[in-house]
Amino acid sequence: MAQVKRYCTNTELYQDPTLAEGVDYGRRHRRHELFDDSLDQRGALARTTIIAPHGGGIETGTSELCLAVAGYHPATLEVTPPGGPTYDYWMFEGLRPADNDELHVTSTRCDDGTAVSFCAGSLNALALHGCRPETAGLPPGSKTVLVGGRNFTFKRYLLEAFADHQLDARDAGGVKAIDGDDPANIVNRTLLGMGGHLELTSPLRSAMFEVDTRADRKNTTTEVFRTFTEACRAAIARLEAEQVIL
Repeated sequence: MAQVKRYCTNTELYQDPTLAEGVDYGRRHRRHELFDDSLDQRGALARTTIIAPHGGGIETGTSELCLAVAGYHPATLEVTPPGGPTYDYWMFEGLRPADNDELHVTSTRCDDGTAVSFCAGSLNALALHGCRPETAGLPPGSKTVLVGGRNFTFKRYLLEAFADHQLDARDAGGVKAIDGDDPANIVNRTLLGMGGHLELTSPLRSAMFEVDTRADRKNTTTEVFRTFTEACRAAIARLEAEQVIL
């Protein structure tokens, strides 16, 4: 999505005295407690972080998707599905009634301390973004997800999962503006130096909610939203199952 590039970094935005956290923007995150006090057994490690760098009113729908893919109901924050796996998550959200585009910080310049630490401590990261169809070279009305990032195995699993769930998905390779391939992209700043980057067209995101407003999105998710979430989680589970950590 074309944005007004006003702030070069998150730090620059946070230091702007004309902005107020909780009014203009917000940040949400969850890091799951992990500990291992046993001498003869090894505890599990968190492997994947879900991020929405342009949530709220900037790239609408990505906050709700971030929570759902991480395993939480976007309205109640209850673990969904019950007993299912949960993942660490971080999001930056535009909270204004209008002009949220001004709060956009490009992913290669993201320096939010929590986001950086979450991704740097994870094997995998998955970023949720929004774009217009024309940005991806698609016809107006296209309900499509573009799959990018530097983790090519993750890309393949995501593309296959979307196909299995009858969702229109394309490889973002070759669409430089949204391919998520830059090593400086926050989603690629993981322990492995690579992650998964998703760009959802605006028609696809609109189809995920019965009422597409900030107040109502979290309570009116559609079958498209749930199917998309399931596909992402299936790809993550497949990727993690292959990652043996001694």
